[in-house]
Amino acid sequence: MYKGDYLKEKGSLSEKERRCLMIMDIIRRYGPISRPDISERLGLNVVTVSNYIDDFLRKSLLIETQFDVSEGGRKPILLDLNLDAGYAVGVGINLFNIVGVLVDIKGNIIYKVTTDIAHVLSSTEIVSYILDTIRRILQRYKNYINKIKGIGIGIAGLVNKENGSIRWPQRVKDGYDYISVDIPLKDITEREFGLSVFIDNDATCSCFGEAWFEKNLMWKNILYMFSGVGCGVMLNGEIYRGSSGYAGEMSIYSYKEKNSFNCQMGNPCFLKRWEQDLGIVEAVKKRLSDDNDSHQILELVGNKVENINLKTIFIAQRLNNSLIEEVLEMAAVRLGIKIAFLVNFLNPEAVIIGGGIEEAGDIFLKKVTQTVKEWAFREATEELKIFYSTLGDNAAAYGAAALAIENFFIQI
Repeated sequence: MYKGDYLKEKGSLSEKERRCLMIMDIIRRYGPISRPDISERLGLNVVTVSNYIDDFLRKSLLIETQFDVSEGGRKPILLDLNLDAGYAVGVGINLFNIVGVLVDIKGNIIYKVTTDIAHVLSSTEIVSYILDTIRRILQRYKNYINKIKGIGIGIAGLVNKENGSIRWPQRVKDGYDYISVDIPLKDITEREFGLSVFIDNDATCSCFGEAWFEKNLMWKNILYMFSGVGCGVMLNGEIYRGSSGYAGEMSIYSYKEKNSFNCQMGNPCFLKRWEQDLGIVEAVKKRLSDDNDSHQILELVGNKVENINLKTIFIAQRLNNSLIEEVLEMAAVRLGIKIAFLVNFLNPEAVIIGGGIEEAGDIFLKKVTQTVKEWAFREATEELKIFYSTLGDNAAAYGAAALAIENFFIQI
């Protein structure tokens, strides 16, 4: 991933910034590691690497650790990150909760806080939850504040890279519309906490997090399916955000939709905007009165249909509820068809499914995989890997924190 092509991936950075990032990231992934090994992995002259290393040591960013095994002569000194040199806060949102993490510069979790989501949040509620999550972390770890290098936020919607404003998909009566939120999240967060803030789409953060925290990343072309409504994209080892930062939105919309865009295949149509839960909750509610297995689900929610959510549905699934199994199978087919389209279009090496829908379990994943292979070109699926997120509900928060740490590496 690093040798030769890595310099091109960060083309907007200066040479010094690129090398700082490259060297620090190699040490983060593979440390303890020697100067010669860093030089070999990056394809850089060992003297050049040593000059950067010496500067990092003076700034107490690195530590020298035990000697490596030597084939003769002087044993090389191994280098690793000084875990106390800096920290980052990350906040991410998924189907079930808002997750906040405090991590060191190697990605180890110092603290994690979660807040369950009991209902669909409005844009203003989301902002409030995010700020409260950051406050809880900083209040608990006040002694770390001077060493925190930034705050990352992974959030749904279209993120304006210029001013940090967000456009959310918000339900309006029977449909959706993208509304402009007048709250500049980046500015508010930076003013309150006095720290640099980095905001990106939740699916993009999740994709970045999976790649950043994977020590030996096997693939350079990855799709991260965030609950089927957003997609994080990695192409040639680089997160792809598009020309304006809005890549990865997986639906199209027009107020003329009902008149000119009808779809008989699938409910909802594969190109139309989906509910975050793939329409699973709504489908279950519609079928309750007509299904013999309804009583099992209703017992889980105290006979209150309005209390049915994905958590109760996944609990009922583990009880082998036939209604739930049928609804989830159909949702898996719809998701699989959408992934098949993207597989044909982008030909990735791996597709990661996350954002909360991974709680649907192995049967759901097998059906998605089967559907992708049925609908996509055989040539595009022969080597394709489809699996659940290894980071689970932490993915967006981890990825957001990693954005802040990467920026710190660039700036040192």
